[in-house]
Amino acid sequence: MDNQHHPDPVARARDLGAAIDAESDAIECTRRIPETLLARLHESRLFRMLLPRSAGGGQTDPATYLLAVEEIARYDASIAWNVFVANSSALIAAFLDLAVARTIFADLHTVLAWGPPDASRAIAVTDGYRVSGTWDFASGCRHATWMGAHCHVLEADGSLRLNRLGHPTVRTLLFPAEQATLLDTWNTIGLRGTGSDSYSVADVFVPEMFSTTREDPTLRRERGPLYAFTMQGLYAVGVASVALGTARAMLEKFIGLACRKAPRGLTRLADNGVVQAGVARAEATLDAARAYLLETLTSIYAHADDVDPIHVGDRARVRLACTNAIHGAIEVADFTYKAAGVDAIFPGGPFERRFRDIHTLSQQIQSRSAHFEAVGQVLLGMPPEMFL
Repeated sequence: MDNQHHPDPVARARDLGAAIDAESDAIECTRRIPETLLARLHESRLFRMLLPRSAGGGQTDPATYLLAVEEIARYDASIAWNVFVANSSALIAAFLDLAVARTIFADLHTVLAWGPPDASRAIAVTDGYRVSGTWDFASGCRHATWMGAHCHVLEADGSLRLNRLGHPTVRTLLFPAEQATLLDTWNTIGLRGTGSDSYSVADVFVPEMFSTTREDPTLRRERGPLYAFTMQGLYAVGVASVALGTARAMLEKFIGLACRKAPRGLTRLADNGVVQAGVARAEATLDAARAYLLETLTSIYAHADDVDPIHVGDRARVRLACTNAIHGAIEVADFTYKAAGVDAIFPGGPFERRFRDIHTLSQQIQSRSAHFEAVGQVLLGMPPEMFL
């Protein structure tokens, strides 16, 4: 596919729909992205939507990014998850020296993967760090070319390095993927194709220039409204996109089923008043959540500062819209699964895998109901107990 003919990421995502759909069984079975499909994803540059233009990326606005990931999720949630995670990791380029960012992302096949921070610590040495440890939930690590490790830092005197707020800083160290040992640990009920395995490193040296911190958005090098959003906020947008696309596919499949299925001795499901009302409520829930999230992202992006990060109130708005979208999508998915009856329980059907995928997504930290509490604290004039 000639990327020049499809500058819109949503159109590029749509063009891949049939290819993704055709590989969904293989993705589920092998827990990997088939090489031919992976090549198409690289060609589409969908792994680079949030990467700064200065480093060869698309620097796509958050609303368009949401729509592109959502489009992919309609066909396969695992592929959409891998796309959003690769983009979320690419945001680190905004915090790196430009020459380093260009070095890492010079290859159009570059994918950066990492797991969430844990108790691991890096040891500060001359001109860099030495790091050992094991990290889990590294989505996309099986096709990653670079890996990252989020660590606290031990200084030469044994003390923990502190940030400007006086808390132990979390440093992100980046290194070629071949320096990590991948561990096959991702054998789950859903999102099986994300390959969110574990990995370990043993006494790897990481030069200072290949490290940074993502915990303070004021430290970013790259300017512009996209990078005024926090990395945590854009990560939540990715999860919401996968949820919305998965639920939309389930609702569309159910509407098709309802128009042709007539349970024994009854009329079509589509002629049942309860089903009619349920479909209408599901449509309203999904469309309202999606529209709210799109409006939130668009309005914040429009007034975001070129230099300063978005303020806590806007971070809370992003978090609320994302959490609302995730919970609304799960509600719609549950409705379609239940309403489809026995048609929903068979492997290979349009409901069963998506039901497992969205309920695996529902266990991820971005889906926690506690996010409502944090936003409520902001709305009530209190400092949030959780980082937004």
